[in-house]
Amino acid sequence: MKHLTWFGILFLSVCLAGALITMIPASAQVPGDDAFEQQRTEMLQRQRRVILNNDGGDAVVVAKEPTPQGMLEPRTIGLEDTHVDTIFYCTNRGTFARHSHNTEVSETFMTTEGRYSPNVTPALIEMGTDPLQVMVDWCRENDMEIFWSERMNDRHDAGNGMLSQWKLDHPEYLVGSPDERPPHGAWTQVDYAEQAVRDKMFAIIEEVCRNYDVDGIEMDFFRHLCLFRTTAWGEHATDEEVEIMTNFIRRIRAMTEEVGRERGKPILVAMRVTDSVPLALAAGIDLETWMSEGLVDIVTGSGYFRMNPWSYLAELGDRHGVLTYAGLSESRVRVDGSVVSRRGDEAYRARAAEAWQAGMDGIYLFNMFNPNKQFLHEIGDPEVLAGLDKTYFATVRGQSSGGYGNPDYWVADGSQWRNLPILTPIDPLSLQAGESTSIPVYIGDDPAAARERGLEPEVTCHVMNAGAADLTVSLNGETLSDPDEDAPWLHFPLADGLLRAGENIFEFTALARAGDEEGGTIEWTVEDGMPRSPWQHGRMREGAAFAELQDEGLLIADRGEEQGDYIYFRYPWEADADRLAVAEAEVKVVDGWSNFTISNGASTERLALRPDHISTHFTGLRYDMDTTDDFHTYRVEVQGEDIRIYVDGELVIDGEGEYTREAKGRNDAAFGASNSPSLGEALWRRVSLTSPGTRGLQVYDLAVTVEFPDEE
Repeated sequence: MKHLTWFGILFLSVCLAGALITMIPASAQVPGDDAFEQQRTEMLQRQRRVILNNDGGDAVVVAKEPTPQGMLEPRTIGLEDTHVDTIFYCTNRGTFARHSHNTEVSETFMTTEGRYSPNVTPALIEMGTDPLQVMVDWCRENDMEIFWSERMNDRHDAGNGMLSQWKLDHPEYLVGSPDERPPHGAWTQVDYAEQAVRDKMFAIIEEVCRNYDVDGIEMDFFRHLCLFRTTAWGEHATDEEVEIMTNFIRRIRAMTEEVGRERGKPILVAMRVTDSVPLALAAGIDLETWMSEGLVDIVTGSGYFRMNPWSYLAELGDRHGVLTYAGLSESRVRVDGSVVSRRGDEAYRARAAEAWQAGMDGIYLFNMFNPNKQFLHEIGDPEVLAGLDKTYFATVRGQSSGGYGNPDYWVADGSQWRNLPILTPIDPLSLQAGESTSIPVYIGDDPAAARERGLEPEVTCHVMNAGAADLTVSLNGETLSDPDEDAPWLHFPLADGLLRAGENIFEFTALARAGDEEGGTIEWTVEDGMPRSPWQHGRMREGAAFAELQDEGLLIADRGEEQGDYIYFRYPWEADADRLAVAEAEVKVVDGWSNFTISNGASTERLALRPDHISTHFTGLRYDMDTTDDFHTYRVEVQGEDIRIYVDGELVIDGEGEYTREAKGRNDAAFGASNSPSLGEALWRRVSLTSPGTRGLQVYDLAVTVEFPDEE
C-alpha cells in the first residue's frame, strides 16, 4: 500500500456557483491543523483490502422484513469475518435527486408497490432511522469503514420511467427529451453545465456529510458516464465544461474539509471513474488535475468496461499520491455449458491477483451482493491467493459492439483510447486465412515462484474456436501443441516457464482452409439440447422468462411483465454487410410475440412472429398467416440495404432498400421471446446461420487456469 502524507489543500474561501476557490498549500497551514492532518493520514493508511459497493437494493427490493435486521440480512450480515474492510453504501434510487435516506433537499423514496413492496425506508424512518443510518451503525459496531456513495448521473430512469420529481419539474436541465434522444447516454440524464444541477447535487452531498457519521463520500461517475448535453449529442466536453466540473469538485472538497473540521474528523473523498485519462477528459472529468490538486483520496477504475492494464491506474496513483482500487464488476458474459466461468471463485481470485500484481492498493467489488461467497475470504491478501486455483480471461467485462460495455455508447469515439482487446463469445476474433492477431492476458500468479515454494501448479490454456484444425496458437513466442480437443474447446497444457507473472502474449494464426469463399453454416437443432456456447442468453427468471426442452422443440417463453422479462439465444456470426447472409429457423408459434433478429454489423431487423402474421419490427412490412398451425421454415436473407423473407420456400416479404436500421456494431443472430412488458412463446426446432465468404476462422474465448492439486 502506498504510504501517503497529506498532499491535500486547505480551501479558505468558496465562491458560489462553482467559482474558482482560493487554495493554500498544506505547508502553509497553521500548527493547530497538524492533528487533523495526522488523523487524515491515519484514515488513509488504515487496512482497506476490499471495498464492497452496496447499491442500496437491500433496503428497497430484497429486505426480509421492515426492520434494520431485515434490511441487513440479505447482503451485509456475514461480511464481518471476510476481507471486506469498507462498505460504500449507495442510497441513490436510479435517478437524479431521489434517495432512500431521510432527506430534506432530495426526494425520499417511499414507494412500496410492485417490485418495491419490500421497501423498508418508510418503516425505518418511522422508527427514527433510515437505510443509510442503519448501515453506518452496523459498520461502527463491526469496526468497518463506511462511505456514502452517490451516483452522479444515474440513467436507470430512462428504462423504467421513474424520473424524480425534480427532473419532472425541470426538463430544461436534461440532455434530451422523449422525442429528442441523444446518441450517447440517455435523454433523462442531467447537464452539469447548468448551475442549478450543480447546486442541487452539492446540496445533496453536503446534507449527507452534515447528517451522517460517514468516513467518506464516493462520487460514482460510472453511473453513468454522461455529464453534459455536449457529450450526449456527440461532441467531447469543452475546455469550459471541464473547468466547470473541476470547480465543482473543488467546491465539494472545500465543503468536506469544512464539515470535517467542524466535527473533528476528516471526510475522505472517493471517486469511481473510467481508467483512462483521455476518455475521462473527453467526458468532462480532468482526472489528473483532480488527483494532483488533492481533490480526491481514493480512485476506483473500471466499470462496464476497462480501458487499460491495471498498471496504468496504479502508476497514475503513485505519481499523485492517491490510492487506486481495481473495480471488479460482475461479468455479463453468459456462456452455457462453458468449461470455464467468469462468475466463479476462481475468476474473482484471478482478477484480484492480477490487480495486486500490477500494484493496485486494493480491490473494489461492484454488483456483488452475496456476503457468503468464499472468495470474500481470499481476494484481499496476495499471500492467501498465491496457492489457490484461478481462472484468468482475456476479457471479463466490456464489448466491442453497441451497449453499456462499449465506451462509444457514452462518449463519441471513446473506444479510441482502449488499450485492451475484447475477446468474448459474443465478440469473437474473426481471422481470414494467413491472418494473425495477438491478445494479452495478465497473470497474477508466478508459477516459477510457486514451484520454489514447493507447490505444483498445473497451468492450462483454453481456447474456444471454430475450425480447430486450421488454428495455430502461440504463447510468448512459443507454439502450443498437442491440445486436448473437446469441441468447441482446445485445452493446451503449458510447460514450466512458459507462463509468467504480468503480461503474456497469445497469438492466433488462421491457416488456409478449404471453402473460405463458400463460407460456413452454423446449425442448432433441438436434438442438440439447449444451445451451448458460443450461443449466449440473457437472464432467465423462473416462471417468467425461460427455455425448456419439449418433445416438439425448445419452448422459449416470456410469461412475465417485469422489466427484463424476455429471453433470447444469441450467436456472433460476424457477417459481412456487403455479402449475402442467410438465417433460417423452424418455428411453431404458441402465443404472443417472438422474434428472429438478424444483424450484420451495419443494419439490424427483427422478424416478429405473431399468431396471425409475421412482420419486420422496424419497418412494418407484414405478411398474414397462421403461425400456430404447424412448424414453418422462416428464411431471412440480408445484403446491403435489402432484406427478403421466405416462408416454407416462398418469398412473402421483399424488403428491397428496407434493411437500414443501424446495428450500432451488433453482428449476430438471435431467437427468442418478446420484450418487456409484452408476452410471447414459441417452439423452436432448428436454427441455421450462413454468412458466405465472411466467417474465416473464429476464436470465441481465451482463458488460462492455474490449479494447485490437493496433495495426496
